[in-house]
Amino acid sequence: MELRQLEYFYAVCQELHFTRAAEKVGISQPSLSQQIRLLEHEVGTPLFDRIGKKTDLTEAGKLLLKYTSNIFHELEQAKISIDELNGLQRGTISIGTLLTVENYLIPPALLNFHSLYPAVKISVFGLRTGDIQKQLLENKLDLGIVFLPMEGNELETISLYTEEMAFAVPIGHPLENQDTLSLEVLQTTPSILLPEQYFVRQLINNACKDLGFIPEPVFEITTVQSLINMVIDRVGVTILPKPCLEYLNDPRIRIIPILNADLARDVGIIYRKDKYLSAATRIFINTLRDVSLNLNQSPTEDTD
Repeated sequence: MELRQLEYFYAVCQELHFTRAAEKVGISQPSLSQQIRLLEHEVGTPLFDRIGKKTDLTEAGKLLLKYTSNIFHELEQAKISIDELNGLQRGTISIGTLLTVENYLIPPALLNFHSLYPAVKISVFGLRTGDIQKQLLENKLDLGIVFLPMEGNELETISLYTEEMAFAVPIGHPLENQDTLSLEVLQTTPSILLPEQYFVRQLINNACKDLGFIPEPVFEITTVQSLINMVIDRVGVTILPKPCLEYLNDPRIRIIPILNADLARDVGIIYRKDKYLSAATRIFINTLRDVSLNLNQSPTEDTD
């Protein structure tokens, strides 16, 4: 069994069409078909069902695809490791992060890292928790920044800090001078909140359920800055992570702690256990840790 044959096999699995797969790998369709037949002879069983113009994987084909994917993944990890022998002169890091965390944790980490390693390209995607986990497992992301704990035996976690929620109230609002506010405020005061598919909103909803009501915001908005703009325009109040509000440091709003509500959650890093972490990725993790120490929170102990 040759690596080239596995590359051809992988291309057919992706396209499920021999002509398109042949174009993808740069050989003729008859040559591709011959290589697949040789591979099938090598493993002793058909890998594809060919019914008319339709091509499907057999059970043996599905099994071989699983191992082939792992082989190519390991080869990619080996290439990354070898590339690092030349130092941090190039490379990429792909990160999925919660939208609220993206606003205050990521910018200083990016600036600190880029000043030391300007040749490393970093892509940051604001995503929901489920999407971060899914894309990590599909190798579309190198790191995720989420609320912990995170379920999944395939994932490794590193705690960063504990994040609390707080009210954001516009200056001049009747509640502006309160030292603390109860969640019951959401029953009597117009509010703007994140949509229900977001973890922060689910956290708020669950706490309010314990108090006997469900919040009914005037608007649901997915971006933090838009939420804050609506608060500034006196449309209503909102609840967001306290570090996020402190990072915005907008003099037109007042941050007020929430009374008797357990809305604190650990924020941390997740990544695949079987994924080789490049030197650039490991250094960026340490950069995130350094930034988290400067937040107005009590950082958690390292767990790795």
